[in-house]
Amino acid sequence: MLARTILRRTTRSIAPRNARYFSPSAIIMSPQQEPRVIESIDVPGDGMKWVKLRKINWEDQTGRKRVWEAADRSTRKGEIDAVAIVALIAHPKKPLSTVIIEQYRPPIEKYIIELPAGLVDEGESAETAALRELYEETGYGGGDKGGGKATVRTVTPILVSDPGLTSANMKLVIVDVQLTEDDPEPEAKLDEGEFIVKRIVEIKDLWKTLEDYSEKGFVLDARLSHIAMGLHLAGQFDKE
Repeated sequence: MLARTILRRTTRSIAPRNARYFSPSAIIMSPQQEPRVIESIDVPGDGMKWVKLRKINWEDQTGRKRVWEAADRSTRKGEIDAVAIVALIAHPKKPLSTVIIEQYRPPIEKYIIELPAGLVDEGESAETAALRELYEETGYGGGDKGGGKATVRTVTPILVSDPGLTSANMKLVIVDVQLTEDDPEPEAKLDEGEFIVKRIVEIKDLWKTLEDYSEKGFVLDARLSHIAMGLHLAGQFDKE
């Protein structure tokens, strides 16, 4: 039903009434080839520990040679840089909830509202990294150590957020956290230099919570915002 609703809405609104339409014969296509990178040159960045810069010489679909500038993480040990975690927290007497965090990000010069996340260590799988980061940043999923039992539900394919700027990539990991009535609120196990505030939010209130944060001057992480908006839209479609 949801899929049919989305399709119906998309079909109605795919173009405005005053849109101009072109037949295939009116579109002139230039001969094309596959784009390719000719060479990638590291740009010196003295004192840079976590990030490196590159100049990319490449050839586009028409054969024209171009130059692209990129920034990359210098810490990648495997196929991905990082994981972000959506924790689905189930409690016997409380609505399904998730955990979000407030963290100051110097490049933005503001506090960001985001998902628990972190870099993947050498030899780690995305699943292992996600469970570790969730426990460290929020205290959830410690099992016998507290914070409920955490199990990985889903791991996405490799995702990129800003491919026009960086090769940085990640996987999104969905984790189920099962609490008992006796589980106390867990404490985070933050590394030195980490200053994170966690907040538990009911899933049904996630989008409204993010709107409230935005009105107070916080900046929303795109991944978290997209998930919240998707849930919000799905709820609207279900009512139609």
